[in-house]
Amino acid sequence: MKASQFFISTLKEAPADAEIVSHKLMMRAGLIKKLGAGLYNYMPMGLRTIRKVENIIREELNNAGCVELTMPVVQPAELWVETGRFEKMGEEMLRFKDRHGRDFVIQPTAEEVITDIARQELRSYRQLPKNFYQIQTKFRDERRPRFGIMRGREFTMKDAYSFDRDVESAGKTYDGMYAAYTRIFERLGLQFRAVAADTGAIGGDRSHEFQVIADTGEDAIVYCPTSDYAANIELAEAVALIAQRGAASQAMEKVATPGKSTCADVAELLGLPLSQTVKSLVLATDETNEQGEIVQSTVWLLLVRGDHDLNEVKAGKIQLADGTGLKAGFRFATESEIVAHFGTKPGYLGPIGLQKPVKVVADRTVANMADWVCGANEEGFHIRGVNWGRDLPEPDLVADIRNVVEGDPSPDGKGVLAIQRGIEVGHVFYLGTKYSKAMNATFLDVDGKPKHFEMGCYGIGVTRILGAAIEQKHDERGIVWPDAIAPFTVVICPVGYDRSEAVKAAADELHSQLLAQGVDVILDDRGERPGAMFADWELIGVPHRVVFGDKGLKEGVAEVQGRQDAEAAKVAVADVFNHVMGRLSASTKA
Repeated sequence: MKASQFFISTLKEAPADAEIVSHKLMMRAGLIKKLGAGLYNYMPMGLRTIRKVENIIREELNNAGCVELTMPVVQPAELWVETGRFEKMGEEMLRFKDRHGRDFVIQPTAEEVITDIARQELRSYRQLPKNFYQIQTKFRDERRPRFGIMRGREFTMKDAYSFDRDVESAGKTYDGMYAAYTRIFERLGLQFRAVAADTGAIGGDRSHEFQVIADTGEDAIVYCPTSDYAANIELAEAVALIAQRGAASQAMEKVATPGKSTCADVAELLGLPLSQTVKSLVLATDETNEQGEIVQSTVWLLLVRGDHDLNEVKAGKIQLADGTGLKAGFRFATESEIVAHFGTKPGYLGPIGLQKPVKVVADRTVANMADWVCGANEEGFHIRGVNWGRDLPEPDLVADIRNVVEGDPSPDGKGVLAIQRGIEVGHVFYLGTKYSKAMNATFLDVDGKPKHFEMGCYGIGVTRILGAAIEQKHDERGIVWPDAIAPFTVVICPVGYDRSEAVKAAADELHSQLLAQGVDVILDDRGERPGAMFADWELIGVPHRVVFGDKGLKEGVAEVQGRQDAEAAKVAVADVFNHVMGRLSASTKA
């Protein structure tokens, strides 16, 4: 490929609305052009990278036994009604009516459609297991699209869906897809971690996220450097930091804390460590009638140590022995509800001296604390020296409800936890029969009886990978692509291509040699000044650059430089081809 035949459109400055590094650099390098809020044209330079990502995914999934198909972007709403997700998906799913008044959706995902295919086509256990995938456009109507393609409305996703006859077989499929994902991200040349994750709105019983490591990532990844433990912070288990509850050593005492409404302020006033205080968080659950009207509300008091934060995902899994809990959904209590149950506004809340009964859930660490400090349920006052059993009943439930913090013991007992930032680019779920039961998707098992499919689903954000890769690797000059997904792997920069026959001949010969070996090479024949030419390709992020110039050719050398090399290497012209091929081979093995 020659640059004059291609389309290169770089900018010196990023548009004012570009917020993060990947958005700025993709706009400046001409990979994308904004069409509307959260909507982008993928320009030729960006599309080349997308296609490389897709090819790696396709090769690995085909090797893993997956079968490619394509499902419509527009889907009939009745399939979504069957699973109850037509309403549950909320406003992110774009709904519309056709000219006949029939409801349709723009697909954000395709569990319903693929399950419909399976219930029509997979009739016998002999056809199982089966794993279908597509690389297709998705649309999610983000309330506030931002960060370029990282949080856009339209994007490309690879979504796969597996169908198995039993749990054991489904587990093997899940493990196979986990391994395939590992190979995919290794081939993409990205630093990543696979972490245990919450199943969220998709549902299911087993889940892992694949996170690209980046300081700018939205997600917090918890891992143990001395073991294999890794989890998203939403799921990371927080062990009790106090092994056994100590005996009470202080009398319970009400103390004045005027204007001190936070645990940190109270601890400072009383000269105590923050870890001796307990934070009160008040949630509520509602019971509704058939008309959707609230008929009864239950107030819950969740207690975490003053230096810890509530994990709302964990809170959403709370369930008592009597079947009540927060699993069906919760909200933060209103101020009127708080005053009615505690007798005061937030800031001085605690479990002692309640006006009305509440359900009390204590974090594991709080349950083992002694002589702790909490609000007195009276403005301007707290209580110190509080002890379970002596001063208040044992909690209704002891559970892991907090976020882990760096330095916590690892749940596997093999070290302490560390936290780093990541960008989610892939997710694998074991769904079980969640969708097959909802849609009555069955096959005839070996005994001749109908049985619901055991399902899994597996997603990769194809276009999001571009943004994640740039967030992970860039510098002040521009993008630093891994070789595997760079729009071009090698750029030949001839200085004076339009003026020097010797330069033109040397550049053309190397270009032909590399093309013959299948190397993705571009020759910049635009006649740009060296500074402008080099700046373009450093911005675009091509990993390897070869420079020919009259002065070097007179000395019999060319300059070869990697995108991250501090200096160029002078290589004899006769050896340039072999030198470049050696670099490419080394980068492939790295």
